[in-house]
Formats: sequence, C-alpha cells, structure tokens
Amino acid sequence: MSRVLWLVLDSLGIGAAPDAARFGDAGSNTFGHIAEWCARPQSEQGRGQPLQIPTLQKLGLGRAAELVAGRTLPGVANSVNPIASWGAACERSTGKDTVSGHWELCGLPVEFEWGYFRSPSESFPTELVDALQMAAGCAGLLGRCHASGTEIIQRLGAEHLATGWPIVYTSADSVLQIAAHEQRFGLQRLYALCQRARDLVDAYSIGRVIARPFSGAPERGFVRTPQRRDWAVPPPAPTLLNALQAAGHRVCAIGKIDDIFAGRGISESIKAHGIHALMQASLRALQESPECSLVFCNLVDFDQDFGHRRDVAGYAAALEEFDRLLSICLAGWRAQDLLVLSADHGNDPTWPGSDHTREWVPVLAYSPQLPAGSIGLRSSFADVGQSLASWFGLAPLAFGRSFLSAAPVAEPVLDCHHYAFQRSP
Repeated sequence: MSRVLWLVLDSLGIGAAPDAARFGDAGSNTFGHIAEWCARPQSEQGRGQPLQIPTLQKLGLGRAAELVAGRTLPGVANSVNPIASWGAACERSTGKDTVSGHWELCGLPVEFEWGYFRSPSESFPTELVDALQMAAGCAGLLGRCHASGTEIIQRLGAEHLATGWPIVYTSADSVLQIAAHEQRFGLQRLYALCQRARDLVDAYSIGRVIARPFSGAPERGFVRTPQRRDWAVPPPAPTLLNALQAAGHRVCAIGKIDDIFAGRGISESIKAHGIHALMQASLRALQESPECSLVFCNLVDFDQDFGHRRDVAGYAAALEEFDRLLSICLAGWRAQDLLVLSADHGNDPTWPGSDHTREWVPVLAYSPQLPAGSIGLRSSFADVGQSLASWFGLAPLAFGRSFLSAAPVAEPVLDCHHYAFQRSP
C-alpha cells in the first residue's frame, strides 16, 4: 500500500485568485514576482540570475503558474514534459489565513466569517485587554495594535524588558499574537498566557492565538526564537485527517500542522524548525511509517521569514534550498508512494504591507505509477483532500473533486532508506 508525503509550501501562491480584488490583492503573484525579480538585471534592482529550481520545474510548478497567468512568466523556465500531475487550485474559504487554507486543503472549507480585530491601533476591546492583563499578572499590555512581529519587538522590546508587560498585537488575519522575552517573561509563562488567551478570544471568533517568544537586548537588538506555538480553534467538522485515523491509518504531523488542526486527526506530532530540519524530519518520518500512512508537513519559513518580511531575496534563496532538498527526496522515492506539494495562500514579498495575499496555489502530485499531465484549474483547495481520500481508498469527503485514482496495489520497488542531507555552503 502507498504512503503519502504532503508538503505545504506555506504562502507559495502562483497568481491572484478570481476574488483577489475583494482582498486588495488583485495583481499579486508570489512565485511569479519572485522569479521575475531574480531574472531582472541588478542594474534594474533585480538579482541578475534566474531562479534555480529544476526539481520544482520538473514537477510542473512553472506550468501551473503559466496555466493561472495564461502566458509564460518572465524568469520562469518551464519543463517541457513534467513528470507529475500539475495544476492550480483557488480558495473557497472566506479568509486567506493559514487555518482556513489548511482546513480546506483537508476537505473542510471555512464558509463562516472569522472574527477580526480591525482597528489599526487600540485594536482590542477593553474587556479583553483587562482579562489578558489579569491573566498575565501585569498592570498593562504593550502594543495592542496591528503590527509586523519583527518590527514590534524592536520597537517595544526595551520597554518590555523594563516593565515585564507582554507585547500583544494582531494583523489582517483572524489572530491574536503575544510576544515576550524568553528569559525576562519566561517561555512557559508565555505559553500559559496564550492558552488562557485562546479561551478569551473564542467569544470573538478568532482563529488563532500565537506565542511569539524572542530573545536579545536593546544594545544588540531582538530576534524571535524557534519556540513559537499556535493555538487554533478545532475544526468544526471532520477532515481528511479524521477520516484517515478512523480507517486505522497513521497521520504524522510535522512542524505546525498539529497546532493548525488543534491535534484533531493527528497520530504523532514532530516539531522542527527551519526548512532543512522540517524536510529531514518529514523524510525520516516517511521512512519509519507503516504502509498507508500520511506524513503532513507545513514549511512555515517561506511565510514567516520571507513573505511577511517582504524579503524577496531570502524567499528566492529558500526556494532554491528547498528544491535541492526535494531532489534528494526524489532520488530515493518508492515507486508506489505519493508526493504532494501545495500551498495554503500567497504572501507576495513584492506586495505592499506585510499580510497574506489571496492567490491560486500550485497542486503537484508525483508517483511513478501516476500519469503525468495537467489537472487543470481546480475550484477549491478541497480537491487535494478529496484526491488523497480516493488515493487511500476512503469514502468521499463532503467537499472537493478528486483528480487521483485509488492507490495502486503494492509491487516490488526500488527503495532507498538513506537521505543524505548536507547544508549548502
């Protein structure tokens, strides 16, 4: 039986969705604009070197982006004959956030409206501020506004060290974020505050509470640490992950997948930080998984380190590093296993502001036993979850149309259990 490795390249959109204008995102294109910037001469404020992602192109990423745009994109060298099934999906959910994107990918579109803290300053209701202060055991809260997470700790980090008050902020997403110094405030104290905040914001229909620990000092600056944690609302109905578990299959969550689904439908959760470590953990989990298992990984770095920070060069370099790791993965691929690549929204690093962008996402599916070719433009991310349900031989999910047939019968395969990951110099 087949095992599946599902990698979500967090924020790798490939062009503005049909309803992007409603979100202020008409014209956004995360992948396209990164590729265009790379190919542009340095004299024109580009990199002067095309984006080097041969493995992703071999899987059909460029063809999927071209399908959305209806034309060849500058700087995107397309594979003539991709080896995978390739296409794109647009979002049906009401938001462009991480939780909505992942739930819909797993067959559960978010058709209700999340709550938001919309005011740019003094963003939170007085009663919520009072309750958070009491939970924190502090006389006040810093921030209380819309902000970039990296900017606000530089601006308020010194005051936080002096007062001990946590930094509370939000964004255009349905989220409440709390930043605190790991040593001055304490990591476990921050987690406890965020757990309490999760209860408090349920009344406002907020999707996530995120703990944002940081370290450093005023004289040398502040940096976020890898100890981030998310507290999401549990999915209101079963997803693909629940269906897999109910059928007796193993679901291994890598990175923040467990947080996004509030532990629902997860057999094992493995935390890792950074693209290299996340890929290592994913492939190790795949090696150790029994037949008919799903290893599900979110590669958050694309979004949090480069998309939100509007770091085009960093995003491009991360894609190239991921492509190198992906080539190692494919070199040892089992013939009956399935690799799926997708994204959960866009985050165009050339776009104004620092929020997600409403975009089509790529859908790439590779198995030596799967016919290659276009799967077209899909009307919902839920088509990915429905396709995996059919691949595993499960009953159909409530949403989505499958583009995959049922899993093939196991055959003798060429297997490789040794993945030689070495960091780039």
